[in-house]
Amino acid sequence: MAKVLVVDDDKHIREVVRFALESAGHKVTECRDGSAAIASFDGHVPDAVVLDIIMPELDGLEVCRHMRRRSNVPILFLSSRDDEIDRVLGLELGADDYLTKPFSPRELVARIKALLRRAASPPAEVDQEPPLRRGDLFLDPQRHRCLWGEDEIVLTATEFALLRSLMTTPGRVYSRGELVDRAWGYDHAITERTVDSHIRRMRKKLADVKADPIETVYGVGYRLRES
Repeated sequence: MAKVLVVDDDKHIREVVRFALESAGHKVTECRDGSAAIASFDGHVPDAVVLDIIMPELDGLEVCRHMRRRSNVPILFLSSRDDEIDRVLGLELGADDYLTKPFSPRELVARIKALLRRAASPPAEVDQEPPLRRGDLFLDPQRHRCLWGEDEIVLTATEFALLRSLMTTPGRVYSRGELVDRAWGYDHAITERTVDSHIRRMRKKLADVKADPIETVYGVGYRLRES
């Protein structure tokens, strides 16, 4: 059973999400605004967060910024607008996934399940996988640690999965579709734009320590530089 924080100013949406998640065996805490969500989060970090973007006073983007300063907890954004800018901005702030309203409660539960599985229970092969080192870049799948030289880089579960895929075979070009399959699993409704957002955010973190190991192959995908 996972503890999920649900934040939305619409009572009906909260009820729908609560019913769906509790039916799946999760424990749900509800908040109707961003300030209450931050107070709840600071009091006890949940296992996952379902977070509305458009809320009065303190919106979901600000709440996400606050949460990301403290934790890599999986965050799924809900948006009332089918707006690509909201999606990209939200993912660059550190959200792991998004759904637009109206949404299928069954799909929401499936996505939360996938996020929790990836964050808390790495695939069996990861448990046996030794650390990866490519030049100054070091990745330890068992301990979920990433280093560039002596500098630690804090990655979300999704960013970690993407970087691990690229580091497995330096120089190999992975299409966005292949990266979706490796990081999110098969049959997941993730767009290529979402992959770009996560890669962009990860590259910014690497740039903060003067690293740029990822190369864009325009019209194809991404690869890790061999040198």
